[in-house]
Amino acid sequence: MTRTEAAATDPESGGYAAARLRLLHEESLSGPPLRAELARLTDRWLSGLLGPSQGIALVAVGGYGRGELSPRSDLDVLLLHDGRTGAPGIAAVADRVWYPVWDMGLALDHSVRTPAEARKTASGDLKAHLGLLDARHIAGDADLTGALRTAAYEDWRAQAPARLPELRELCEERGRRQGELRFLLEPDLKEARGGLRDATALRAVAASWLADAPREGLEHARSLLLDTRDALHLTTGRATDRLALQEQAEVAAGLGLADADALLRGVYEAARTVSYAADVTWREVGRVLRSRSGRPRLRRILGGRGGRGGFVEPERIPLAEGVVEQDGEVVLARTARPDRDPVLPLRAAAAAAQAGLPLSRHAVRRMAAAAPLPLPWPAEAREQLVTLLGAGEPTVAVWEALEAEGLVSRLLPEWEHVRCRPQRNPVHRWTVDRHLIETAARASALTRRVGRPDLLLVAALLHDIGKGRPGDHSAVGERLARDIAPRLGFDAADTAVLATLVRHHLLLAETATRRDLDDPATIRAVTDAVGCAGTLELLHALTEADALATGPAAWSDWRASLVAELVRRAAAALAGEPVAARTEPAAPTAREEALAAEALRTAGPVVDLSAPPEGVGDTLELIVAVPDQPGVLPATAGVLALHRLTVRTAELRGLGGALLLNWRVAAEYGAPPDAALLRGDLVRALDGSLDIAGRLAEREAAYGRRRRGAAHAPARVTIAPGGSQVATVLEVRAQDAPGLLHRIGRALDEADVWVRSAHVSTLGANVVDAFYVTDADGAPLAGDEAVAVAQRVEGALDRGTG
Repeated sequence: MTRTEAAATDPESGGYAAARLRLLHEESLSGPPLRAELARLTDRWLSGLLGPSQGIALVAVGGYGRGELSPRSDLDVLLLHDGRTGAPGIAAVADRVWYPVWDMGLALDHSVRTPAEARKTASGDLKAHLGLLDARHIAGDADLTGALRTAAYEDWRAQAPARLPELRELCEERGRRQGELRFLLEPDLKEARGGLRDATALRAVAASWLADAPREGLEHARSLLLDTRDALHLTTGRATDRLALQEQAEVAAGLGLADADALLRGVYEAARTVSYAADVTWREVGRVLRSRSGRPRLRRILGGRGGRGGFVEPERIPLAEGVVEQDGEVVLARTARPDRDPVLPLRAAAAAAQAGLPLSRHAVRRMAAAAPLPLPWPAEAREQLVTLLGAGEPTVAVWEALEAEGLVSRLLPEWEHVRCRPQRNPVHRWTVDRHLIETAARASALTRRVGRPDLLLVAALLHDIGKGRPGDHSAVGERLARDIAPRLGFDAADTAVLATLVRHHLLLAETATRRDLDDPATIRAVTDAVGCAGTLELLHALTEADALATGPAAWSDWRASLVAELVRRAAAALAGEPVAARTEPAAPTAREEALAAEALRTAGPVVDLSAPPEGVGDTLELIVAVPDQPGVLPATAGVLALHRLTVRTAELRGLGGALLLNWRVAAEYGAPPDAALLRGDLVRALDGSLDIAGRLAEREAAYGRRRRGAAHAPARVTIAPGGSQVATVLEVRAQDAPGLLHRIGRALDEADVWVRSAHVSTLGANVVDAFYVTDADGAPLAGDEAVAVAQRVEGALDRGTG
């Protein structure tokens, strides 16, 4: 008996409560020993509560039954009796056990049943049956517990053909609801796919004797998830399974890890192991259950391919050299020799992806022993890689099967650095490695648009390979691409194109959404970077694939139209067409002139809201004409924010004594407001009777409360060098918030600069806005003046005042 166990029943030591506190906060145990010791301590306490009894047993089930108590875990306990003790007697025993547990403030999941009642409940309740599979005797009649446990396993194995499909559906439904643990910034360690629930389900499958999960790494993965939950419970003092952002650094420290990223990466690795084991196991379950159906027996009776007695061998359909399909999976042919065929892993993976079939785990394990590829790769290896990447969605599962056995890192050592690496920008749905293969899958649908689909697919695979290393990931990735491409067998010219694509994979999206497309400097920046029409074509497709693989906030009809227009203009310039040097805005249209004249006649704002002529996505064209006066930009931006209109672009200019503001806007949700309502609020905003700053401050406070605990980087305002020949370009990077553009406009207005145009780009919770500003004479700002204006805007945003 340990000192802590003895303390559990020693009144002088404070009993179980004091012993529990010492174990959790004073003793040096952690991991499995801590959970096991906590279970033993709890066993001893509950045994004392039950006391001497006949025909009654106290049984731990679920996680407690497995001896895996985390600091704030529920106690799952069954009071089992043989039915000979009357109801009053059983109730008295239950009260003797349950009430002290409740008095301790511990969560208790309890039930009182006879063995027959327990089996009946389990037959109609899958979760109850799963709990009984982990039943463990605590105290009382051990024979009673043993008989129930034996019966629970016999029932489970007898009912497995019906129960396992039900369990699989339960796991899949939970995964749909909770998401993939290995891609979530705030994962639920228990309920998300690849979490502790799935690991428990794999134990139940093994108990059925129909199939077994891959054992390599699975217990370590489960233990790591449990260790993380222990640290989370101790950090928060709560029974929570959700690893929230604000707690990750402290949980990491509790586990002795360097930082929150190291924590997430370890958790993601564990979840990947559990998810892959689940995929393999459920495929095996399906195969076994199909083989037990009547159809194979019917084939044997009727005869057919096979050996003696009409036995039907599994059909093996050739897919490629050394690769065949068997029973819905891709396996190696009997004649395959991985040790003599270094291209076999890529050939098998490409065949599987092209056929839309999973790679057999046994085949992947055999291919892990394949001879290394010579350097540079032979042409067949490079072609098979491109074929694999070009298969579309099936590529993802095949690639992950290779990753599970370490084959990807053998083929591409740089991959190990991005493997399971988290991306803390909420715009990203995936970890870095998954994002790269998702980008290749998206790019496969765009290969008909480009002259070199092989370069597009490989660039998609490598475009973020520099992430997680010091420095700009695009520049780091370019250097890595220059090393990787020759190893894959690409010549010097193709290597240069791949390096350019990796270096500039963000260029088109950032330029199109943050720069004035009518400014010659914008087009020149793109043409100087890409150099030729072929590279521009590839970069256009890569930009779309990258955005689509990032998440829904990264791509839209509006962004697509801006990128396409930028590419059209850059392609024209590369073809030798002159780029017009625009120093003044385009001439006003008749409609704009009429609106300006109406504003001057009425001495008030005029608002016109309509769909744009080209009908880009969900955007609307808003034209505001108002007699020239201070504060027009912040007032208009504030009114739009109050009406939940998101600004995409804005252009301002003078026109015969009036100010003309051209906006592209989109309603956050619902129908856009009426133009008359916007005009009424704008009149009040300009005369000071509408407190825009106060109204926006209230909304921002509510916005902040809904996101309490989230830490945001401070706003940054920088001057884009060479951004324009006719204006100074200020780039604003900040956390999105109601009225942000209003605050920026106020700061610029107070700085006495003229905003020629604004280009607003919102990605999830972050904005990157570009403002083309000039002095009162229409010239770019002098160096010191530009710095002062940038600092003024940055200060206004950091203060967060309306």
